[in-house]
Amino acid sequence: MKLTLVGAGSTYTPELVDGLIRRRQDLPVETLSLMDIDKERLTTVGSFVKRMVDASGESLNIEMHTQSCDAIAGADFVVTQIRVGGQLWRDLDCKLAMEHGLIGQETTGFAGFAKAIRTIPPILEICKTMREAAPDAWLINFTNPSGIITEAIARHGRVRAIGLCNVPINMKLEAARALGVPANEISLDYIGLNHLSWIRKVHWLGKDVTDQALTIAASSMQKNISGTPATPKLAEALSMVPSPYLKYFYRPDDSIAEQKSSPKTRAEEVMEIEAELMRIYKDPAVVSKPPALAKRGGAHYSTVSIDIMSSVYNDSGKVEIVDIPHAGAVDGFPASSVMEIPAVIDATGAHPIHIGSIEPEIRGLMHQVKAYEELTIEAAVTHSYNRALLALINNPLVQDAGKAERLLDALVESKRASLR
Repeated sequence: MKLTLVGAGSTYTPELVDGLIRRRQDLPVETLSLMDIDKERLTTVGSFVKRMVDASGESLNIEMHTQSCDAIAGADFVVTQIRVGGQLWRDLDCKLAMEHGLIGQETTGFAGFAKAIRTIPPILEICKTMREAAPDAWLINFTNPSGIITEAIARHGRVRAIGLCNVPINMKLEAARALGVPANEISLDYIGLNHLSWIRKVHWLGKDVTDQALTIAASSMQKNISGTPATPKLAEALSMVPSPYLKYFYRPDDSIAEQKSSPKTRAEEVMEIEAELMRIYKDPAVVSKPPALAKRGGAHYSTVSIDIMSSVYNDSGKVEIVDIPHAGAVDGFPASSVMEIPAVIDATGAHPIHIGSIEPEIRGLMHQVKAYEELTIEAAVTHSYNRALLALINNPLVQDAGKAERLLDALVESKRASLR
């Protein structure tokens, strides 16, 4: 088996490799092909990864490539984790949003739009390479904003693909810890879009324990209101558990105030963390995943990605929460719309579990964000300024036409987006 990792210069890569080493029985990868356009980062991370493998005693062939065609040729799985423009462009996007009184967050609002608009074209180029060099491969997308990128792949990529995010598994683990039960005994009625999702029901060994989970969540919320996605009264009204990213939609003023009060943006913090990690990775004495990697975020990244690839490879039929076209599982949305929902994963792909109707208390927000996502994809594929403007106006974290125009003009002028 050959697994290709595109964007392998990322500091996340050792997290995935650590999982591959630990779970060889689940996913017996023989060749790991690392690809990145940044040769220096690729060499640093790739050399460290080789030391990890050697120290483990496992037999795993490591390749390093700067050209996608060489890296992807003959692959069984291709994992994408690219960041066009790096953390610097993320930082500039977020600061530009904040200058206009908006939330500066890399997967939602204006910054999420900016990341998507410049990421979709190269992702579709990767799909083209896959069609030519590895037509039977599965693309596992971790590139953010994962929902938009995965929908662009589904609409235009013409490859077999599944989108992933670590938010669902983190929410599941948190629910299990709160209830004091093993995570593998928990199942979730989970619905939404990537970074816009809710747990509607929690089941433990088939028993509905939603009320207990909501009571525990409410108690935690009362103790730490500043870190929660909803106010206690809203949480009670919803009778659902909202994902952490909903704080940007439910509590935008608090989110903006929090960002203004922070001495550094998250991108600036990440750049410092990555510099530290790269120094560690260069140390020839380091042969295992460093504790400092936990500060980077992306907890359980390797767990969820290997779970999905293992389910496909082993034809397991396990249920996982993934980003895929819902194919009629969700009422009121086009069947081609990518949703973050539970699905049965086997050798033929991800098969959505029927969800049915969506409650009006969350349906409206989902529809608005989905319209924004569709327009963003269209703008990225056609390089249309007009569709990009309409996308931002439909984004509930932007909406204002004047701000949208000024943001777009600044983005184009800085060459962080190609629109006409």
